[in-house]
Amino acid sequence: MTPGYRKICFLPLLALLCFNAQAQDAIPWAGFGIELNQSAGKVFKHTNNFLGPVPSLSVATDLNFTLHTYGNKDWQQRRHYPVVGLGLTYTNYGLDSIYGQCIGLYPNIQLPVVKGKKLEWTIRFGLGIGYVTRHYSRHETWDTLNNAIGSHINNFTLFLSDLRYHINEHWDAQVGINFSHISDGSFRQPNLGVNMYGGHLGLIYYPVMRDAPRIKRQLKPLKNRWEIQARLGMSFVSYKPFGGPLYPVFMPSLYVSKRYASRNKAFLGVDYSYHRNIYAFLQNNEIFPGEESAHSWKSAVFIGNEFLMGRFGLVLQVGYYLKQAYLKQDKYYEKLGYNFYIIQHEKGPLKELSIYSMLKTHKVVAELIEFGISAGM
Repeated sequence: MTPGYRKICFLPLLALLCFNAQAQDAIPWAGFGIELNQSAGKVFKHTNNFLGPVPSLSVATDLNFTLHTYGNKDWQQRRHYPVVGLGLTYTNYGLDSIYGQCIGLYPNIQLPVVKGKKLEWTIRFGLGIGYVTRHYSRHETWDTLNNAIGSHINNFTLFLSDLRYHINEHWDAQVGINFSHISDGSFRQPNLGVNMYGGHLGLIYYPVMRDAPRIKRQLKPLKNRWEIQARLGMSFVSYKPFGGPLYPVFMPSLYVSKRYASRNKAFLGVDYSYHRNIYAFLQNNEIFPGEESAHSWKSAVFIGNEFLMGRFGLVLQVGYYLKQAYLKQDKYYEKLGYNFYIIQHEKGPLKELSIYSMLKTHKVVAELIEFGISAGM
């Protein structure tokens, strides 16, 4: 993966962090916490093509620097003062000679599900970048059993749900479940990805106090406006055999969206994608000679939701193929990613302009990492 590609994919993620915006003049460092979780779990085979053995036990240590937002930005109050963080995770999959170990760095956001005086149920989601010490190799290291990971640099996704007990203003204890996923989005083959589930125990320490004094304003509700929006994205993927060339994938989309509750956008639209890797496969195997292009594109309809947080948006999307290319996959697909807004206007012909990065998957198998630009009118 080229440095420029990593930068484009990772920059929108950093927009989640607003540590530098938390100028807590009254009580410095109020709301800042250090969270440590120890996890034990298991890798599972999400496809029959997963060749490697499954380790009996996989372990992970997660260090997360958190900050309770307190309302110095309007979006924080609209989202009921979420907790943002920057996490660092070390994972030992339990079979170092094949899968190696993973170090993941990821911005994250935590939202309460049920909140009481002493007990709290939360969910936390993060999407970032991971470095894996071992990957598939046909020479030197001869690791041909690991057909899950094709490169050192990967997408790293982590989901956690915690039941937390507030001991006092400085300490929390928690127990929870977690799920992690790593893959390189077919940038290098093979790319089945590694999925791990488990449970964890953890502590959170707040040097000053858990909650900063909150700012509450009378905010004017944002209009539930409609927009016509377009995305122009692309990706680079490789195809078999290992070490093969990279091929571009072009992905324009057109959709309509409606903002609601002043903090979300629902959207509906159509996806199109043209895959040069499939075109090359058809040419190399003399399949549909002269008609390769007609069998190298896909179209789909999709729905989704974007969770708005200032200049940052978390996007969840589900699509259904109307037409598949020659190399078929599941009828349904999912996209998960970030928007970072360069322009945000309530009036005028161009209301929004953003750069984005999304991971496209079929259930728990990643297809590609898409990045590009999006506009709304």
